[in-house]
Amino acid sequence: MSLLPVAEAQARLLALGTILPQERVPLMQAVGRWAGADVVAMRHQPADDLSAMDGYAIRFDDLPGPWRLVGESAAGARFAGEVAPGECVRIFTGATMPEGADTILIQEEVGTEGATVTLTGDAPHRYGLHVRAKGADFGQGRAVIHKGELLNAAHIALAAMAGHGSIPVARKVRIALISTGNELVQPGHPVGADQLPGSNGVMLQALLHGLPCEVMDKGIIRDDLSAIEAAIRGCADADIIVTTGGASVGDHDLVRPALAAAGAEIDFYKVAMKPGKPLMAGQLGKTVVLGLPGNPVSAFVTAQLFLKPLVAALSGAANPAPDLVSLPVGAALSPVGKRAEYLRGHWDGRVVTPLRVQDSGAVYALSQANVLIYRPINDGAMEAGAQVECLLL
Repeated sequence: MSLLPVAEAQARLLALGTILPQERVPLMQAVGRWAGADVVAMRHQPADDLSAMDGYAIRFDDLPGPWRLVGESAAGARFAGEVAPGECVRIFTGATMPEGADTILIQEEVGTEGATVTLTGDAPHRYGLHVRAKGADFGQGRAVIHKGELLNAAHIALAAMAGHGSIPVARKVRIALISTGNELVQPGHPVGADQLPGSNGVMLQALLHGLPCEVMDKGIIRDDLSAIEAAIRGCADADIIVTTGGASVGDHDLVRPALAAAGAEIDFYKVAMKPGKPLMAGQLGKTVVLGLPGNPVSAFVTAQLFLKPLVAALSGAANPAPDLVSLPVGAALSPVGKRAEYLRGHWDGRVVTPLRVQDSGAVYALSQANVLIYRPINDGAMEAGAQVECLLL
């Protein structure tokens, strides 16, 4: 069986799922989720012409003055009258411009004596200076947030200013995690001979933290076909079932036959990447099944490249694929063979340097990495200083 290129495997995985049903959530619950529809402004911002400075609202044609002070306009308490020729209104930042006035004379440029205001400094050099025009930020009816955009704090402020108290988003993705392996024990439990702590379950939960998902950890399942099948069948309410381990071809690698026994259809198996070759994906009814390798580094890398984009796709992301950035490499790199490589590296703000240890079981080295250096299939040798594509962690 030929190995599937990473980009094709990603596309095929994302095609297995569909965007989940939508719900409207309060603004603060929308942070870190993707907009399920365009958010259209219900009002102009600003709603009226506003002053951008403290000073005096005047008619530009009345320059160079003097002016008769007839009132005051503050934020939330506008001047109710109209500014006639030769008149001005004391105004503060954010206050509504009075009718008839069109320009702001900043307070540092004037002198006052009683109700008389005179120009003592530089005059406004143009009509409308220091005025924020009605609708200058956005107008009523404009789509201020687009479907599929990832919502951050600025989007929340924008939605609020546009008149909304909630945003439509896809419901949270339900993810079931299944770890397999006779050698695994729960973290923190005594470790016997031929055993090791199971780190993949907690690692994946940590990796998914902050994404719009609900994670159900089904624990560690022994290498028994019927036990793994039963665990898989017990995840019928999940949108994604993630297994770790048991995805290779050894006598104890039972995830594939267990999935088949449960009625799943495997879409692809084995990807041309290092680490992470024994990756598989398929469907069990409407549930997407993603089988990750058991080695912790392999599970981490494949989760970055496949699981997180899948969550984004089901959540309605317009661009679920991970973004790569170009960085200068700090050391020479060897040629790449028939599998794309994802080297663990460290970016120090100047160059990115591959870590010395690249073993797929080296968790300490993984903890020191803040980037994955992407090397495509058959990429040639690279000198220090060359640009490489990287995934920021």
